[in-house]
Amino acid sequence: MSASRRRSGVLLHLTSLPGPHGIGDFGPGAYHFVDWLASAGQGLWQWLPTTPIGPGHSPYQSVSAFAGSPLMIALEPLVERGWLDTPLLPAAGFAARRVDFDAVAPWRLVQLRAAAAGFEARAERADRDALAAWCVEQSGWLDDYVLFMALERAHDGRPWWAWPPALAHRDEKALARARTQHADEIEFWRFVQWCFDAQCTALKAYANRRGVEIIGDLPIFVAHHGADCWSRPDLYQLDDNFQPTVVAGAPPDALGPLGQRWGNPLYRWDRMADEDFAWWTLRVRRMLAHVDRFRIDHFRGFAGYWEIPASSPTAQGGRWLPGPGKPLFDAIGRALGTLPIVAEDLGHITPDVHTLRDACGFPGMKVLQYAFGDDATHEYLPHNCRPNMLVCTGTHDTDTFRGWWDGASERERRFAGTYLACSAHDVHWAAIRAACNSVADLAVFPLQDVLGLPSAARMNWPGTLGGENWTWRFDWSMVGSDTGRVLGLISAASGRAPFALLG
Repeated sequence: MSASRRRSGVLLHLTSLPGPHGIGDFGPGAYHFVDWLASAGQGLWQWLPTTPIGPGHSPYQSVSAFAGSPLMIALEPLVERGWLDTPLLPAAGFAARRVDFDAVAPWRLVQLRAAAAGFEARAERADRDALAAWCVEQSGWLDDYVLFMALERAHDGRPWWAWPPALAHRDEKALARARTQHADEIEFWRFVQWCFDAQCTALKAYANRRGVEIIGDLPIFVAHHGADCWSRPDLYQLDDNFQPTVVAGAPPDALGPLGQRWGNPLYRWDRMADEDFAWWTLRVRRMLAHVDRFRIDHFRGFAGYWEIPASSPTAQGGRWLPGPGKPLFDAIGRALGTLPIVAEDLGHITPDVHTLRDACGFPGMKVLQYAFGDDATHEYLPHNCRPNMLVCTGTHDTDTFRGWWDGASERERRFAGTYLACSAHDVHWAAIRAACNSVADLAVFPLQDVLGLPSAARMNWPGTLGGENWTWRFDWSMVGSDTGRVLGLISAASGRAPFALLG
């Protein structure tokens, strides 16, 4: 294997970036982070989903599988273009190390509405033409999304199946009237998505010029209340009242005797197959406009998925059913070419999942935190890795590595301490070094692990809603001057960064 295939990088969601406006975005903080990654010899920046957040501020429960989050749009470029006056921060300001979604989201929306009004009043002809051309190009998903957002506002946020029947059932005359009645709101959401697209693609281009690839994240399922379900209810297992008959989740296991009931509607894979999986092809095409490669969340659901009756309050009453398998990825590949996908093959994994992953040629994932509960044969240990893999110290759903160490059993700490040759003060660097020294092509570490932070800095606690989930941010005083140098040395010594970093 050539050294050029060996890369390392950092998992940091955009919302966790520093910045003055309450939440990380595509602004100057993102470009500074790219520069820091490049100076530390890192070739990968992994994001979480960039779609609009849903209940509990989760990026995995979005109102659209295609749209971008309005919260990620940087305000500085809108000011520079003359569309927005310099924003006045709330009197209390925003926290530097935490996202207060209840305060940030409405304030950001006010700024975007002001920018849209400024665009309407002062934009140059070239910008107006660019927006119009982009809307035509993206109409396959955009038209339904912007109408959905306008109707959601008009109906005080009620779910789409509770809208007037003509709108819920998408009567063409009712939709035409709605497009006229809510034209201004529709144009606002077109403007928002155009701004997101322009800023996201500009950041990706900058990262690529600095030698950094972007790894995105594509959730397998969509939210019930969302533009995707509303626009194509025939592609989901819904009854005549548009309610799910079955929902997604995960079966009971040692960590959760009730299993996990996620509640997402399940696809009608047969109908998607009849259309040669056109919806999925459009979705992946959209993703690849923003990132260089992407992780598919819950990859095992494409081999087989856990179907739970909608009437069941837990996942216990579910059953396994076969997923679409390789024909789905063959169809997408025929349209788009080689698919730069990382398969999130974690959880309840059966041989058919690995068979599908390997038949598609996708890298799987190995999480070091899970490696020390057994013995030296555990497949997640670095010495058992294979080249076509992504090894990581943790994910957005795990504890930080330092937090894991603090809460691990005595046996796990003894095993990890021996294997990694470390103790509590340097366990995070030892884990990063072990991941880098593995033969896996890709190695990624949450920024929290690079900084050696405890459990309080974790991103998400699975099975919980709201609270501190998704709120973590950092500022540069936490990074210091030496962290990037050490990360670069480890990466260079393992062939993942220019050897010149070793001096």
